[in-house]
Amino acid sequence: MLAKCKRVRYRAVVPYRPFEDQNCSIAAALAVVGERWTLLVLREVLLGHRRFQDIRRNTGIAPNILSDRLQTLVDHDVLERRLYSEHPESYEYVATRKALDAVPVLVALMQWGDRHAATPEGPPRVYVHAACGHDADPQLQCGHCGEPIATGELRVRPGPGATAAQRADPLLPAMGASRSANR
Repeated sequence: MLAKCKRVRYRAVVPYRPFEDQNCSIAAALAVVGERWTLLVLREVLLGHRRFQDIRRNTGIAPNILSDRLQTLVDHDVLERRLYSEHPESYEYVATRKALDAVPVLVALMQWGDRHAATPEGPPRVYVHAACGHDADPQLQCGHCGEPIATGELRVRPGPGATAAQRADPLLPAMGASRSANR
């Protein structure tokens, strides 16, 4: 008779480590929206579910965590908290310009998930271009010439806020430009 394997389940406590020592816009963005529930909360607000209970129902997030994530987004001016009922006192969360500027991040995550994590039946939601009514496949394009940018066609150079160490690396291959991406 074979013994049943009992999996030991544990939760590792991951200490919070601020990104203050990194001069990186990705790290700075993650400090605001990088927690696992935050982008799902933002997704709900951007889909029009602006009330606490609606967000909670659609994400399955615990109320205390949802309160914390909403407060973080309000503190960073990503969402605005607005009173919609005085009796009982109730609030809704409205997207600000910062929230709308995060839409390309959500689109990119959804496209990645559609490609690499969707069920065999296909993606659960599909973007539609409102202007023409057809399914959309949003793509990254050059702000200068307007041409689409394929994976591996980007490079990274030091910007005006670069440190001396960052300026020492004048032109780097960007994400996706490595050989492993071409395998």
